[in-house]
Amino acid sequence: MPFLARFSILLLTGLLLSACAGRQSVEPVVEAPVAHPAPGAAEDVLFTALGLVGTPYRYGGNTPDGGFDCSGLIGYVYSGAAGIALPRTTREMSVMRGASPVSRDALQAGDLLFFATSGGQRVSHAAIYVGQGRFVHAPSTGGTVRLDSLSNSYWQKSYLNARRVLNDEQLALNP
Repeated sequence: MPFLARFSILLLTGLLLSACAGRQSVEPVVEAPVAHPAPGAAEDVLFTALGLVGTPYRYGGNTPDGGFDCSGLIGYVYSGAAGIALPRTTREMSVMRGASPVSRDALQAGDLLFFATSGGQRVSHAAIYVGQGRFVHAPSTGGTVRLDSLSNSYWQKSYLNARRVLNDEQLALNP
């Protein structure tokens, strides 16, 4: 099946919304990992993330068998699909040096999205942007990894920023 057809089918698999609950401690700024993933790594990140939709949520989880929390999902996807070891917490991911800030109108598949689901400006949730205004994330206890839309009012209100871990040669072709 062609890439666009597979991608479109997976994008249409939207699930119910909820927020990632969990406490974040204040952590030091960390360096972005030094890695040289192959060109097109964002496409591998995209397909790996979409393939995990439906996996159960588990606080502290970082494997498909054990379940995922939001940062565990991101770490698992980036490690396996792009060979990049990311920091473990959403806070560390949001402040890592070497990951470029990205404006909302310039998002590309593979970018990391950060949200303040507990109010204020403190990062409490993260997701992987997959294109066409959609993202994959592990939102809450009792839920599953799912696909959601940035156009949803809840996510619009809690959206903080985005960061790009992959360079231009590694980005997927579809924004």
